Amino acid sequence: MPEFTHEFGKFGARGLEGGEAVGRQLDRLVETIASPVTTRRGLLARLHYLTRTPHARAAARAAGLTVTDRTLNAWLAEKRSPSKANLQRVDEAYRTVRRQNVARHLLRRLNARGGTRIEIHPLNQSQVDRRFQRVMEFRTLNIRRWDRMVRAWADGDGTGLQSEWVDQIVELGSQWGQYEYVTHVGFAA
Repeated sequence: MPEFTHEFGKFGARGLEGGEAVGRQLDRLVETIASPVTTRRGLLARLHYLTRTPHARAAARAAGLTVTDRTLNAWLAEKRSPSKANLQRVDEAYRTVRRQNVARHLLRRLNARGGTRIEIHPLNQSQVDRRFQRVMEFRTLNIRRWDRMVRAWADGDGTGLQSEWVDQIVELGSQWGQYEYVTHVGFAA
């Protein structure tokens, strides 16, 4: 039975935790604003998303956007520009609120028809000395229940997401420990 990796990268392997890879893919599935927050178009799109209803404003405040309504209105009217720190807060609040808003819809799609098949790309061992390399292969896995994984992602809980990842990859059998760290996890919903 494999155990958890204690010193990842000690011999030169590169990759990221599987839970983080899943979180990145989920982020790609829900991202809709292509323009960066540093552009006028990207900023206004995020501000409109965060201020269109009282509920959205409350969610933005809960997500860390704590400027006054007067400041928000000045940014929307293009009378003032936010500082770099406030641009970062706007972008983080947008991502947080967006995750929370689409989590239910995304969960329905991922759980439909018996779950979603994912592709697991193993970690990169190109910098590892040949005598320490493991034989690893591209794997697929069907995740049937995404509830806890999507909830951890929507809450921004990286530790919970990694824990759920490990709970899922145990289905790979005795090789599950080789896929605790990966280069990429791919799926569509």
